[in-house]
Amino acid sequence: MKNLLMLTGLVMVWLLSGCAQPTKFDYTAFNQSKPKSILVLLPQNSSPEVQASHSLLSQTALPLAEAGYYVFPVAVVEETFKQNGMVNAGDIQAVSPAKLHEIFGNDAVLYLNITEYGTSYQVIASDTRVTADAKLIDAKTGTLLWSGSATASSTENNSSSSGIIGMLVTAVINQIADTMTDKSYTIAGVTSARLLSAGKPNGILYGPRSPKYGKDAQ
Repeated sequence: MKNLLMLTGLVMVWLLSGCAQPTKFDYTAFNQSKPKSILVLLPQNSSPEVQASHSLLSQTALPLAEAGYYVFPVAVVEETFKQNGMVNAGDIQAVSPAKLHEIFGNDAVLYLNITEYGTSYQVIASDTRVTADAKLIDAKTGTLLWSGSATASSTENNSSSSGIIGMLVTAVINQIADTMTDKSYTIAGVTSARLLSAGKPNGILYGPRSPKYGKDAQ
């Protein structure tokens, strides 16, 4: 009986911990900084796909602009670095926030890191997945203002009533089609929107160009 009670207690603790809410992000530094403009740097790429960095970078301006921030044109920013001999993400992200502020006059710097990008064959499924994390840094002080992560997958909400042979054939066809049409680019757009859109729990706050500015910081 004693062992049964102990087992029941452990199960309850496990269930409660599984239902626990994620820790609320501390926006104190963000609210003090009040950034108006964001400089997005070329993402670090930990995946084997060489096009991953530019694929994600090209889709960051829209969600940030919709959130209410001025976003420095990524092509102009990249060309500026190129003219100064920096073409890879490691070198670019190694430049200090203060130096970036001196050059561009930006309020904040967005650092991105891609951990997953591409299509993989998983026996009975073909999954195109993009995962990235972000850090928003105050350009003048180097203080962390916000951080987050997001992922998107082509298999989300998928369901199939086909037999095992049908599922295998579908997986092969999907992998070929997704690779040839660069499905990863589309999925990267979903990841970017999830990561950088405002108005979500623990997400980036609305900027001064948004009518919702200041309301989510209360």
